[in-house]
Amino acid sequence: MARGGYVYIMTNKRYGVLYTGVTSDLPARISQHREGKGGAFTARYNCTRLVYVEHHPTIEDAIAREKAIKAWQRMWKIEAIEKQNPSWDDLYLTLNA
Repeated sequence: MARGGYVYIMTNKRYGVLYTGVTSDLPARISQHREGKGGAFTARYNCTRLVYVEHHPTIEDAIAREKAIKAWQRMWKIEAIEKQNPSWDDLYLTLNA
């Protein structure tokens, strides 16, 4: 995986609960979420499906983008997901492919 930072959105199902996060190690962080160890929110709502990813050259850029996305309306997040991943596939399955 490339260096820098990643902003990602996870969900429990299509049009379900949305969680936006940031990390420098995407595969490891998503594995944590999938095991229920990624955080209380994702564990509580069973957010195990990675549906959106953005790479940024630095972690600082990724953090700034995460803050911006978290301020978005829910519909804007859904539109971004559907533009990148129209079928809401679990992108985790493609991370190490």
